[in-house]
Amino acid sequence: MRRFVRDNSLTLVFGIAFLLVLFGQALAGHSEFNQQLAVEGLAPIGFGDYLMSSDFAVDVTENWQSEYLQFFLYIFGTVYLLQRGSPESKEMHKAGVESEKDQRMGDHAGPDSPRWARTQDWRQTVFSRSLGLVMATLFFLSWLAQSIAGVAAYDEQRLRQLQAPIGWGEYWISADFWSRSLQNWQSELLAVASMAILSVYLRQRGSPESKPVGAAHSSTGIEG
Repeated sequence: MRRFVRDNSLTLVFGIAFLLVLFGQALAGHSEFNQQLAVEGLAPIGFGDYLMSSDFAVDVTENWQSEYLQFFLYIFGTVYLLQRGSPESKEMHKAGVESEKDQRMGDHAGPDSPRWARTQDWRQTVFSRSLGLVMATLFFLSWLAQSIAGVAAYDEQRLRQLQAPIGWGEYWISADFWSRSLQNWQSELLAVASMAILSVYLRQRGSPESKPVGAAHSSTGIEG
């Protein structure tokens, strides 16, 4: 068990932190939602009912989709896009998908390489892009979930204000949906751009996200 925890500590710590923060968000969101109901002269709802509400669902999914968008764009973008001096970038001469030898694919695969990396058919094609494809799929699914939960939450608010509800298609082109999406996207894109350029000049000793402390600012694609 001790070895398992050590070998998976990064995933375990961030996974537990995610659950704790999600619970904290639920507590704060429940309180805020009931305050809003009180202002409108309506009865508060219980914590369990709030967890099942569209209001909570849309708040959660709008954050998830922006995070998966960040990873999806970053994974695909860094195949071709470079930043001189950043450990977040490949070396300047390695732009593109690289050769099968560099990627240890097909005839260049080793005995410990994944089985699909050793093939020469569609399985290799899929596996060689599987991380980006899964991130893209998770983004679109969470974005779809956000739109479905969002229209339900938006219509509930309209009904409380004695306004007619709208359909999913109308909500998808509404200011509320795009405001929720774009305010998250811009923050994720800013974070990626900041990490790429700041890691050129700043260091964090011992972190694989940073270059070695003594590496030159112009060193690209190396990790500490």
